[in-house]
Amino acid sequence: MKEKVAFLLLFLFSGTGIFAQNSDPVLMKINGVEIKKSEFEYIYNKNNAADAADQKGLDEYVDLFTNFKLKVIEAESQGLDTLSSFKKELAGYRRQLSQPYMEDKDVEDAFAKEVYNRMQENVDISHILVRLPQYYTVKDTLDAYNRILEIRSRVVGSKKNKAEDFNAVAKEVSEDPSAETNSGHLGYITAFSTVYPFETAAYNTPVGQISMPVRTMFGYHIIKVEGRRPNPGEVLTSHIMVGTPREADADTLAKAHAKIDSIYNLVINGTMTFADAAKKYSDDPGTSVNGGELPWFGVGRMIKEFENTAFSLKKGEVSKPFKTAFGYHIMILNDIRPLGSYDEKQNEIKATLPRSDRFADMKNEIANKLKKIYHYTPDAQGLQAMITLGSANEKIDSVFFAKAGTMDGKLFSLEDQNYTQNQFAYYIDKNRASNKLTPSDYLTEKYDQYVNAAVSEYKEQNLEKMYPDFANLMREYHDGILLFEISNREVWDKAAKDTQGLEKYFDNNRNDYNWPKPRFKGFVISCADKNIQQEADKLAKVTPSDSLTKVLTTKFNLNGNTNIKVEKVLVPQGENKAVDCFGFKTADKKDYQAPEKLPYVFVIGKILKTGPESYQDVKGLVTSDYQNYLEEQWLKYLKAKYPVEINEEVLKTVQ
Repeated sequence: MKEKVAFLLLFLFSGTGIFAQNSDPVLMKINGVEIKKSEFEYIYNKNNAADAADQKGLDEYVDLFTNFKLKVIEAESQGLDTLSSFKKELAGYRRQLSQPYMEDKDVEDAFAKEVYNRMQENVDISHILVRLPQYYTVKDTLDAYNRILEIRSRVVGSKKNKAEDFNAVAKEVSEDPSAETNSGHLGYITAFSTVYPFETAAYNTPVGQISMPVRTMFGYHIIKVEGRRPNPGEVLTSHIMVGTPREADADTLAKAHAKIDSIYNLVINGTMTFADAAKKYSDDPGTSVNGGELPWFGVGRMIKEFENTAFSLKKGEVSKPFKTAFGYHIMILNDIRPLGSYDEKQNEIKATLPRSDRFADMKNEIANKLKKIYHYTPDAQGLQAMITLGSANEKIDSVFFAKAGTMDGKLFSLEDQNYTQNQFAYYIDKNRASNKLTPSDYLTEKYDQYVNAAVSEYKEQNLEKMYPDFANLMREYHDGILLFEISNREVWDKAAKDTQGLEKYFDNNRNDYNWPKPRFKGFVISCADKNIQQEADKLAKVTPSDSLTKVLTTKFNLNGNTNIKVEKVLVPQGENKAVDCFGFKTADKKDYQAPEKLPYVFVIGKILKTGPESYQDVKGLVTSDYQNYLEEQWLKYLKAKYPVEINEEVLKTVQ
């Protein structure tokens, strides 16, 4: 597979290419198959320098392109494009190539810029939550909404009733478990700190005001904005922790407090550096080995007490002991860095978007744009019929799917393609997850999901129509895969396996492989001791060369010990010291330094004075030359089989 990818990359380069929109004349015909000027220009411009080539260079490229297309047409005539393996491979490439085209840069940029704009400011908030059950009905939703409105009226007040303290009410009624200890005060947030609808409501509410109810996956919230501040950036801190159990008694807490105080005094008085104290005393095993240092973090990344302390310090300042749910800490601020520019942060933001809950909103916005492009037209009666079926059945179960599977009424259309009720039923069956209880709510939610999935799939199926450069790219991969397969069959693999053909080609062209000076053909054999050398020498003289290595190593290399090494060689004088010494005998044996662990060395073989004995001696060269020969013969056959017509007038207009 790696070889095939490398081969394809010779033809496939990144780039947009040129695609004629108005006038795209036929440049050539091969066996009656029309090849447009745009296809040739696209590949020609991608495979040549930006400077205009002369006519000679263009003519040479026409020959290369023609040969390329002849091979592809031959591959198609052999049915290689109908093989399941080809279709699977091309589909795999298409999935990879289509990904950038399935994105919407405008929508992505808009969401990324919104994130960055919000990152420039932190919002200090409190909230009250009324939860929804995991599976809920319309009544559950309405009850929760009315309840949060009642709570809001208490904290906002009216002409008749004075506004109650938000945090006191939060502690009393909020269904966020943390409200019992924080009275609803969450502290500062920034983009990505909370779920997207909550974040949006917080940023859109003025300081001192209370938002209208906002719905999230948890239920309904009201949010009070306590304050705003410019983003202080990120901090690099180290800390020392004396851990305490969550339900620690007063005596345990007092001992922990006393210990952190003593560590604090050691650091403040200069008796120990902060890093040394962290290594010796900190109960946080993840950071103590590094002197207590934590990764860089910004707002919303740490628990509130830890974060508030970090952002209250000056660079180099050590905090006084403070408590969190994990125990007592002291902290030093090592460094601080401001929020980077949008250009610096956008890649990080865009990488985070797919992992955030706002990604669903991005997908919805993209789907809404595609609905307009593809003229999405719903059929209300089609959906209502399915809702009626589900409501009559009271639940979406096997009975519903059995009946819905027979319904073929229109549900909606995209361009000229209709989507039917039974197709929708099939989609639901494969994507059943939902927290909606009633059939009406369930089917309405699934309908929206199905439409979004359908417009995305419709776009993916029609990328070639929307993006000419994608169509060109897919044609290149289509032709490139076929070229590889047909070339492998007709030339490369054929040459490698055709021993008779290789031998015949070598015999007919033997003089082409003569060498300027003699070569030694044989083996260099290194042994652990004299006895092995003598026995190996005797055995080597009666053993065929093609099995010598296996015979000797099997006999002498026992129990994992290397007692003999056999090296096959075909070298001229001067390339192998052992051969020079024992084969050509042109070197002094005293100057030869044998391997330390295999010091007894001898050679067995012969000197070939003018050239190789057989094609096996130069198999790589012969195989390559034989491939070129087969290629030439094959192209002659293809040119005779498939007539080629080139429109010279159109060729003159190629740019």
